[in-house]
Amino acid sequence: MKKILRFSLLLVALAMLPVMAVRAADEIPVLFKARVKSVVAVEFFTESELDRRPTVVSALVADAAGTLVLPPGAINSYVPPAKLKDFRIYLPGRPASEYSSGEYLGQDPVSGWHFVRMAEKLHAHVTPVTAFAAKSGGIEPALGEEFWGIGLRGKDEDFAPYFMASRVSHVQSLPERTAIALAEIAAPGLPVFDREGAFAGIAIGGFGQTFVQYSRNDRGLPIMLLNTDESSVFQLASDVAPWLTRVPADVSGRPISWLGAYGLQPMDPEVATFLKLGDQSGCVVSEVLEGSPAEAAGLKDRDIILEIDGQPLPRFKPDRVVVTYFDRELGKRQPGDTLALTVLRGTERVELKATLTDQPRLLREAERTYFEKLGFTAREFVYGDGVVRRVKLAGHKGVVAHFVKNSSPAGTAGLRVDDWILEVDGTEVKTYAQAIEKLAAIEADANRSEFVLLISRNGETAVLRVKLK
Repeated sequence: MKKILRFSLLLVALAMLPVMAVRAADEIPVLFKARVKSVVAVEFFTESELDRRPTVVSALVADAAGTLVLPPGAINSYVPPAKLKDFRIYLPGRPASEYSSGEYLGQDPVSGWHFVRMAEKLHAHVTPVTAFAAKSGGIEPALGEEFWGIGLRGKDEDFAPYFMASRVSHVQSLPERTAIALAEIAAPGLPVFDREGAFAGIAIGGFGQTFVQYSRNDRGLPIMLLNTDESSVFQLASDVAPWLTRVPADVSGRPISWLGAYGLQPMDPEVATFLKLGDQSGCVVSEVLEGSPAEAAGLKDRDIILEIDGQPLPRFKPDRVVVTYFDRELGKRQPGDTLALTVLRGTERVELKATLTDQPRLLREAERTYFEKLGFTAREFVYGDGVVRRVKLAGHKGVVAHFVKNSSPAGTAGLRVDDWILEVDGTEVKTYAQAIEKLAAIEADANRSEFVLLISRNGETAVLRVKLK
């Protein structure tokens, strides 16, 4: 009798499986249609001295005010915001001719995300991804659990949305909790949902697959294939959802907290074992920058940072993730905040306190002027230029060649991008304003046949004679 009962229950269970599958399949179009409203396509143009290049990326809707989030790789962080023009917002599946305008808001220094604000007339047609947040607050995915996401076709297909799904094969901290699926699950920067349609995370790009390529004439060589349109990896919503509110106050992304500990490297696990640090990790300081809060606090080269505000740095795999963790923790703070550091100096633990400041002027914020007749763009010399060239603050002067036009007078004379211009016609240029004044006068002089530049390249100086006629 018991065997008959068990067999009957098994038949009932087996009979229910296809019904459940059909029910889930019936629900998917409804869930998908509603959640497509949380994504858009964004097109913008980057202006250079010679052309205007279009870029198209996917973006998710962060809030009811029409704030859009673009992944870090969508915009080159070195491009000045003033060079980003004509943002266009497209609703998935709508004719591409029906785009609306958008406004660039800046880049968040913590997440790296770029923020854009869409025109108000589109607000009624979109839904913030947070509207689909899980009521439970987000539970870590189980091995083999199924998730799904959204991809967008190209502009020539009106950004038609399509469905993707896969199962989780692994979850780890990078340093945010990150799930790796068996196959592509969403476009980079777009949301991922669980089977009930709750917001589960955001897909990230950059995770390629390694293959070995063989030929008849050569043995196998490892190569990495990267799908730029789809991703199989997503950061969990529980970790990254708070970033959706980090809308920059202005396009510069400031304030940006700065410590000035340069070239951080993960502490070798063997060193940690030798020092009996257990599961703790650390960041090795390669260099303490001149004039920085780190220098003022007494941090030294080769110090190992073990704790921030009394909290030990956790151990990650791979070990290099601890550097990202440290940068994230630093970015969450504001200029003026005091940061308590516990460092290992030799075999001695040292307690330090650093008062963070706003980061020095970044390359993307540097002023620049293009001289069409001369054939190059002169850029302001910023703090980072001094770090790369290992120049003390007292030696920060001149300008940098940001762009050199081929076959132009400057290009023919041998000027290259990143050359450091120290003198113009034998006169030292200590400031950007002085350099621009001298170069502008040369550009405007119709009778000028040539001029001379003193430049520094890879630590060596050279004189370039630029012929204008």
